[in-house]
Amino acid sequence: MDKQDNNACSHRVPLFTFGVISDVQYADINDGSDYTKTRRRFYRNSLQLLRNAMRSWSSVRPGFILQLGDVIDGFNKQHGDSERALESVLTELSSGEAEVHHVWGNHEFYNFNRRELMGSKLNSAPRRDGGLLAQDIYAYTFSPAPGFIFVVLDAYDVSVLGREESSEQHRTALDLIKRYNSNQDLNCPPMCLDHTRYRMFNGGFSKTQLDWLDDLLSAADEKQERVTIVSHIPVHPKAADPMCLAWNYDELLTVLRHHRSVVCFLAGHAHDGEYYWDKDTRVHHLTLDAVIETPPDSNAFGTISAYEDRMGLQGTGRVCDQVFMFPKSDLNQRLKKKTSDL
Repeated sequence: MDKQDNNACSHRVPLFTFGVISDVQYADINDGSDYTKTRRRFYRNSLQLLRNAMRSWSSVRPGFILQLGDVIDGFNKQHGDSERALESVLTELSSGEAEVHHVWGNHEFYNFNRRELMGSKLNSAPRRDGGLLAQDIYAYTFSPAPGFIFVVLDAYDVSVLGREESSEQHRTALDLIKRYNSNQDLNCPPMCLDHTRYRMFNGGFSKTQLDWLDDLLSAADEKQERVTIVSHIPVHPKAADPMCLAWNYDELLTVLRHHRSVVCFLAGHAHDGEYYWDKDTRVHHLTLDAVIETPPDSNAFGTISAYEDRMGLQGTGRVCDQVFMFPKSDLNQRLKKKTSDL
């Protein structure tokens, strides 16, 4: 086999593969609807759809699984069933061999406070990793292969959810949301359409977390690494319904604009899912379709394979196939670096 054949094969054989699933929102209750009473939710069947995903991944054998948040529904708290529901979904997720990386969404905070989550099995951060975890911020990194970094962000770092009401963090978040939302029920939309994201089920990123991300991406730029960022809440207005965006999504996008290492941003939360390629930052934004609103005769999960020049999403059910090409200039720089290292 000559060098050209070797290069062709490198494009066909993935460097690593991982599974993605979001918004399972399992609860052992009858089907219901969303808060607007317009969309059906299949609470009990969502566990079966998670089981379907795990069965499919058992043949693919992905290196890891990204669970993008809202793995159990807030109704569990009302029924005193949070622990049992969580154990049910974790049992399914542990039925395979792949490591699972958990993202925290609003429904995690409906069931548990931040201290409880930090001590739970939903804390998938490496135990040796201090960093922001020591500051009560659930954000960390991991690397599935040389040259690739994944960053798990805490989209409820600034939030009224999960924070003790007597804490400074709670007061700061409450002041922020009330600045734009004058409703008594803070989950109701503000009158101004530009501020529709300022609701209690959303959150944002503190300056501490944004500075940490900025430093991390600077190091990745220098090393010519490719970074995939993972968050429960989307951050691009064209990748989700505006009401589902992070409060300070614009500040996070500003961080991305200052770096060339980020190739993809994965999120959940907006149940219909969406995809958008941002030409300014050259970042692919994928919001995954929700399991909870997927009918029993369908599915909602994906399998992503990473190559030297792209990542490819193979969707199942509601999740559509997608290709995330990496910038060619970035590939050329990496090839030159490999040659110079020889």
